Amino acid sequence: MSPVNSIKKFFNQLKDTLLLNGLSTGDSNLGPWIGGLLGAYVVIATGLGFYWSNIPDAFDVKANAANYALKNNQEVVTGTTTTAALLEVIDTLLDKPGGYIHNDITPPGVFLDNMANWEYGVLIQSRDLARALREVLSRSQSQSKEDVDLTLAEPRINFQSDSWALPASESEYADSRRYLDAYLKRLPLRSQDGSQFYARADNLRFWLSMVEKRLGSLSQRLSASVGQRRLNTDLAGDTAASSSTSEPREREIRTPFFEVDDVFYESRGAAWALIQFLKAAEIDFADVLDKKNARVSLQQIIRELEATQATVWSPVILNGSGFGLFANHSLVMASYVSRANAALIDLRELLSQG
Repeated sequence: MSPVNSIKKFFNQLKDTLLLNGLSTGDSNLGPWIGGLLGAYVVIATGLGFYWSNIPDAFDVKANAANYALKNNQEVVTGTTTTAALLEVIDTLLDKPGGYIHNDITPPGVFLDNMANWEYGVLIQSRDLARALREVLSRSQSQSKEDVDLTLAEPRINFQSDSWALPASESEYADSRRYLDAYLKRLPLRSQDGSQFYARADNLRFWLSMVEKRLGSLSQRLSASVGQRRLNTDLAGDTAASSSTSEPREREIRTPFFEVDDVFYESRGAAWALIQFLKAAEIDFADVLDKKNARVSLQQIIRELEATQATVWSPVILNGSGFGLFANHSLVMASYVSRANAALIDLRELLSQG
């Protein structure tokens, strides 16, 4: 029997069974019950969708570090605030209402693409900080040994974000969090088993260079919501430079219509995570910032990013033309992100000076 005939036979048998048990619309009292159950499911799923779509509140990074230190019966040392902030951000990602929904395949999570993109923005910033911890912040020099817990934590938080099972993304991120917590617990130890966090200007510049590239990319994607023709500046400044393939001198750059809100919420999530991390860095790198008279520069970056978290009163992300009648939320977000990135470039330049 062919597969098509087998499927037809199955559904015919299912229909006969339903009719036999009185589930037909003509002679059954169960039809309204089934409709009622489906209606209740839709109402509950819609309510959960609205509840799960609420952006988590920011947290006090100083109090958060003190809580982790108290829980471990340890003192707050250099690096505690930054590492504890990363742990709390991962906890928020996994334990907020609805949990981690970026890999959901069932309602209502599968329909909440705005929250899924917010999560992705948070995840990218968490990955960058975990990488900075492993590569520079925990090492005294480039030839020094990597921290054993961070070598296990960093690959796991870089696991694909949309794996539903075998293994699920959240299980890998939970494992990463466990190794980061083990690193945090070893920070105050003065024995050979202890870990280190080196709050130096060059280490801070390394992490900020990654943040700078992320914000630059987000700014360009947000600005492309209205579309514009751009000159190709990929090889500008180097007459001997070349690329693997030739590119047109001018091209049209535009974010697809159905991706405009995705980019907006990814940027919003990235900014939310960065606010926590930069506030933590202000505490751990206080001496470095004060020596360079750069604390106020960092505070201005945080202030620009905090503006991206303002309430969006419109039920949808508006995408009006640049000087048109309707608002363009992406361009407003791009303005704040660009200003934060410009201040970040100035801060990195300031930190490089003797």
